[in-house]
Amino acid sequence: MTSLLTDTERVQTLRRRCLDRKHQSWVDAPAISAASLRASENVESWPMRRGLLCRDRLRGVRFDIDDCEMLAGRMRKADATQEQEQEARKYLSNYKWPGGQTGHCELDFQELFAVGIAGLRSCIAEVAPPSLLGGGLECVSRPRHPQEDLGAPPDMATNNVAMPPKAVTYRTFLLALDGLEAMILQAAQTAEDAQAGADATRQAELAEIADSCRHIATNPPQTFRDAIQLIWLADLATMHGDMTWLVVPGHIDRTLAPFYEADLAAGRITRDRALLLIESLYLLINEAVPDGLAMSVMVGGRDAAGRDLTNDLSYLCLEAIRRTKLIYPTVGICWHEGTPQGLVELAVELVAKGYPTPAFFNDGTIQKGMRALGVPAGQACGYINSTCVEITPVGASNVWVASPYLNLCQFLLDEIAEQCGDPVNAKTSSGQPNCADQQADCQVGLPVSASSVQQFEAFINSYYRRLTREIAKEVAIQENCRRNERAPHGGKPLQSVFTRDCIARGRDIDRGGAIYNWVECSFVGMANLADSLQVIREEVFAKGTITLAELKAAMAANFAGMEPLRLRLLNGQPKYGNGCAEVDALVARTAAFCQARCATHKIWPDDSPFVPGAFCWIMHEVLGRQTGATPDGRKAGFPFADGGGPAQGRERLGPTAAILSATSWDHSPMIGGLAYNMKFNSALLEGVAARDRLRDLVITYLRRGGFETQINVVDRSTLLAAREHPEQYRDLAVRIGGYVDYFTRLSSEMQEEVLMRTEFAEL
Repeated sequence: MTSLLTDTERVQTLRRRCLDRKHQSWVDAPAISAASLRASENVESWPMRRGLLCRDRLRGVRFDIDDCEMLAGRMRKADATQEQEQEARKYLSNYKWPGGQTGHCELDFQELFAVGIAGLRSCIAEVAPPSLLGGGLECVSRPRHPQEDLGAPPDMATNNVAMPPKAVTYRTFLLALDGLEAMILQAAQTAEDAQAGADATRQAELAEIADSCRHIATNPPQTFRDAIQLIWLADLATMHGDMTWLVVPGHIDRTLAPFYEADLAAGRITRDRALLLIESLYLLINEAVPDGLAMSVMVGGRDAAGRDLTNDLSYLCLEAIRRTKLIYPTVGICWHEGTPQGLVELAVELVAKGYPTPAFFNDGTIQKGMRALGVPAGQACGYINSTCVEITPVGASNVWVASPYLNLCQFLLDEIAEQCGDPVNAKTSSGQPNCADQQADCQVGLPVSASSVQQFEAFINSYYRRLTREIAKEVAIQENCRRNERAPHGGKPLQSVFTRDCIARGRDIDRGGAIYNWVECSFVGMANLADSLQVIREEVFAKGTITLAELKAAMAANFAGMEPLRLRLLNGQPKYGNGCAEVDALVARTAAFCQARCATHKIWPDDSPFVPGAFCWIMHEVLGRQTGATPDGRKAGFPFADGGGPAQGRERLGPTAAILSATSWDHSPMIGGLAYNMKFNSALLEGVAARDRLRDLVITYLRRGGFETQINVVDRSTLLAAREHPEQYRDLAVRIGGYVDYFTRLSSEMQEEVLMRTEFAEL
């Protein structure tokens, strides 16, 4: 069959199979985990047990490969009965697993690609204490109960481990590499076993896959095939062995460029074959990662000297979207003034044809933000959107993203409630809240003689004091607690091997081994907050058309029986997204306040900064569903705006005015991520001239300092049809809050949110 398929037919076959057999959760291995932990119950050191667990999970990996796949690495479910898995999960429930985030990074492949797995072992041996080479596991053994406290890290409490702490750490690194080698050899064996019964052409392909895997199991990659295969297997091993999430391919146009250029020069590869291998990587990602998350590739950008890094692989990474056309990965273009026009035009062409996965990131804005966080200029060019739009340094990051999401509008409702005294529960005979009884209790601390400007300033400053407390509580206290908990109860030995400077420091990534350890929180509902503050400023304080108590009561009733009032609040005041300076200034003021407050806090282990963001993933829908009606006329339960742009349906003066609002404030501190969605009807983007206008809009946004923009090009009728007949549209992908998802698997609330977004009628 293989010899009869064109590349396009091969990819389409694999794409259909991926959709048919799509995993909805990680291929986990509870029975293997339980067996490993049972076997190590007499080992005193938890880090050592963690290294053994990583090794054992990787040794237990098994793969499948079909008659079309060009890369190895599609995991299959472990061979265990349902009863065995249930019993294993019961045993595993005895262990206290740490909170906080994992993954969300691009690994550092520089040393691995230079010396291979065997060379990495030698590198570790060179810096490891002598006791590592002579000691055995018996020197860290004693009986232990699985529910016993797992111990504190050597830098936080007295450690009873007999082996020196660094020696333990290095031993775990070697165990993880042993597991990685075993997993790669298993991939080679799978390809060899599949040769039986295959035609001659397929046998040759499988032999090439097997030989490549056997080579990279210990040696550095020599070819493009070796390198891209190793990227996937190392990423997959880190996710599976360390039980972490979303380790991304990242800047593969940079990582793979030397191998691609050498293979082209030697005649070992063609451009078409390189494209097919990139597409194969994309398909494996979609097989492995559950829907609703995010995996990222980035292309272009600049090096430390400011030179453009776009190369032929940058185009191929975008082109691979065309035939795979699934939700993973997103491909971000690191745009700067020197980015080749052809790269931008290719991305715009794909967007115009309905591919939502390309996104545009502002290299200048992001590098400015990275430098402000202390990243040297020479390293600030090495960043990745770690999944959606959160920015992390490549290969050196233990950055936790979206930790936590902060609900700006709920804090506003809390502030209004406090200024109005106890919640209004009394009802009039008509069933509506009786506001008059509570009016005297409202606007506490706001002198009647004060001007409306002074009254509003007192109100917003009181709100900001509340926000200050919430940032300190949710961000500073909670995230530091999670970091402190992760140190004794965590451990990521394989991720540590591929993260600078864990090997040099002899410290696991969960114990302070990484160079960059900051935490990125995300503020949700910024546009709704600004629109709400505008209503309060004008309707409550300037015009006095409604008291704060009356507004509170109306919101508590979800505007039931008060639709004229709701429409006045929604439509009678200017909204963010229409180039209105006074509303835009409220967004700028809040963003600057959040950045300043975050900067006052530090995080363990090295006083890293708290970093703000304004992206949402799905949390604008989740938090919106949990939050009551807001002063901007939004009803209870409706999603908030999904990032740095306007709330759904409120940009009424066209895309240019919306861009002017969205770029009226400084995005560079928002390294935690900021997404700006645009939506166009597909009929608007037919022809080169229309695509040129879209390109100009994107460039305008970026030149004005915009952080990131993403575009949905799909008509409303298609979305409605997909909602009515989901089985016919299972591969319809749309952009959400920084990531891409299948429309038909979204919640009904999220589907409605996408439908409600302004669909621009002209460019």
